[in-house]
Amino acid sequence: MINCEFDRRRFLQWTGASAFAAMSTQLSLESLASAANSSPLPLTTPILVMVTLYGGNDGLNTVVPFTDPTYKSVRSNIALSGSQVLPFSDTLAFNASMPSISALYGKNKVAIVQGVSYPNPSLSHFSSMAIWQSATLSADATSGWIGRWLDIQPHNPFNAIGIGSTLPPSMIGERSVASMVDVRGIQLPWGPVAPLLPRLGRTSSSDVRLEAGAATSISDFYATAQLLSPLVPTSPTGSNLGQQLSIVSTLINANVPTRVWEVNLSSFDTHTGEQSDQNALLAEVDAAIGAFMTSISAGSRSNDVTVMIYSEFGRRVMSNAGDGTDHGTSAPVLLIGNSVKGGLYSEQPPLNTLDVNGNLQVTTDFRSVYGGLLHDVLNTPVGDVIPSWTSALSVH
Repeated sequence: MINCEFDRRRFLQWTGASAFAAMSTQLSLESLASAANSSPLPLTTPILVMVTLYGGNDGLNTVVPFTDPTYKSVRSNIALSGSQVLPFSDTLAFNASMPSISALYGKNKVAIVQGVSYPNPSLSHFSSMAIWQSATLSADATSGWIGRWLDIQPHNPFNAIGIGSTLPPSMIGERSVASMVDVRGIQLPWGPVAPLLPRLGRTSSSDVRLEAGAATSISDFYATAQLLSPLVPTSPTGSNLGQQLSIVSTLINANVPTRVWEVNLSSFDTHTGEQSDQNALLAEVDAAIGAFMTSISAGSRSNDVTVMIYSEFGRRVMSNAGDGTDHGTSAPVLLIGNSVKGGLYSEQPPLNTLDVNGNLQVTTDFRSVYGGLLHDVLNTPVGDVIPSWTSALSVH
């Protein structure tokens, strides 16, 4: 365990309940449409989309060492069979729940960074996620790595946006915070009355000034909704990763001037019944990424976007008696985009040479991944955001 242990209360103070997060701007559909029209993000400007998988995704059943005899012997109750994987090399395969990401890898659009974690990894969700989101091993961290990037940018509420109702700690700076967009967008009236309401926006020569102003406001509202119609459900819907990424792709294609986006999915803490639960979660991730990349590739920003998929830690090599896995250490990070140089980066930690606690060794420090994204995507010197860190793993 790492010495700089964060407790639950400290971690929660980083979330939307914190003073900084309370200051986060909740952006409306109208303000996003206005920004896209008045100050669109110039084409060829790189964009980062962070996908956070909360709970500790099992990297060994995501990028699977399917021919390794140790994998099969120590996980006999959850090891994926040959029919449950999509091989991409003689030794590694994607979980078969990931056909879209596998296809993108085949097109050299997915970089797999292996063995990613940090020195002396913590097995606490709260400690590890705080370390990943702050990009520092210090218990005194008070800002996130994207928040510190925001601190050195000209102030603009559109620089970085989180999708949802809770601001992630990574997007809280010392002086700046990211903005938020509700995953539901704006919900238009629905049901039997829905077709009637746009008629209220029709003006008439007999309208008095107040009536004409109200009609114009209603008309403008529906015109804005039409511009970004994928953000406007016609009936109440639940929140999921596909919906979040649909919002992001729509806003990116509309040229909203945002450089960093964050979306997330929970429930990866698979202590029991892992195979069915993780397969379903990975299928959701895969479908969402596939639809997102199709949307982005069809637009004018097809080469501008890089997606990073990460979790706070991986799982133990050995499965447990509950057909699941317990908290582990290193795991792969996936970087996806049309401008990404796909392939394997760094080394796969050996399953038969574990650390002193019986977990996978770390072959890549996550700060090197961030360093590459800062340099290649956000055009920022690494040391300006991660003090005293210079390493940058480039996949572009």
